[in-house]
Amino acid sequence: MTKQRDYFYSTIFDIQAAEFESVALEIFQFQYEQCQVYKTYVDFLKITPNQIDQVCKIPFLPIGLFKSQKIIRNGAEESIIFESSGTTGMISSKHYVEDITIYNKSALNYFQTIFNNIADYTILALLPNYLQKGNSSLVYMVNEFMKCSKQGNNGFYLNDWKSLQIQLEELEGKGQKVILFGVTYALIDFLTSIDTKLHNTTIIETGGMKGRKTEMTKKEVYEMLNRFVPSDKIYSEYGMTELLSQSYAKMNGIYKPSPWIKILVRDIADPFQIKSTGTGLINIIDFANINSCSFIGTDDIAHLHEDGGFEILGRLDQSDLRGCSLLYN
Repeated sequence: MTKQRDYFYSTIFDIQAAEFESVALEIFQFQYEQCQVYKTYVDFLKITPNQIDQVCKIPFLPIGLFKSQKIIRNGAEESIIFESSGTTGMISSKHYVEDITIYNKSALNYFQTIFNNIADYTILALLPNYLQKGNSSLVYMVNEFMKCSKQGNNGFYLNDWKSLQIQLEELEGKGQKVILFGVTYALIDFLTSIDTKLHNTTIIETGGMKGRKTEMTKKEVYEMLNRFVPSDKIYSEYGMTELLSQSYAKMNGIYKPSPWIKILVRDIADPFQIKSTGTGLINIIDFANINSCSFIGTDDIAHLHEDGGFEILGRLDQSDLRGCSLLYN
């Protein structure tokens, strides 16, 4: 088993498109044997693992099970637990991560594919609800990015917008490249309060209105941010507690997943009708989840393009009423 896992470790971040399906099928067999929660789910569906010969036939674990089950390789001990931010009264998802170096490599490798050398940037973050909740995979990732920066003045900001404004204006004056991560509502509140144009700062909005404002479409968010930042410096990040990889979108709103992720869509009425293009609920294959489960059925609705890019259209209503309770009642 260790030899097989070491093989996946050495393979997943160098995966070629032509190899993706064969590696996914190997990882499916590995995780069926090594992750008890996933095995229970597959068996519940009365699926015979050795008959799975195509990616579209692989069972995708309902994301809601991360709220009730410890999903990790059999016998493994977690090095860190990531927990979703949620809202008051909600049960949070928890991702038990055995090997944090996999997350570090996944996040940094793909980030630098999009934005080039992280050492050249000052990294700032406006992530109030994630900071307040604690155990956030997003906060962890951004903090690791700050450690990789060779510039000074990196930092998180909670409510001290004046200090953030001063910092940004000083860095802008020096021509220093900056990346500002922020939840949507906080970015909009902050930028509209200072009304300052930023030319060397790249905004990466991570989503999240959390009931703080009237919901805005992605187009409306981009148009608002574009008042303060050039369009070529506006990005969105798509990630979640249950995954160890991210996707990024430019202002056109089309997310590009990393080479070790594959997005599929399933029919809202029939979860076993899976397509490689079109509109439906997102199924994600994330090879970085090698020590938990790489096959996750989410509650996000997307339109999937032929080149693998995808647009988020919304979320399934009443997504907390997930059908996973069939397994564990």
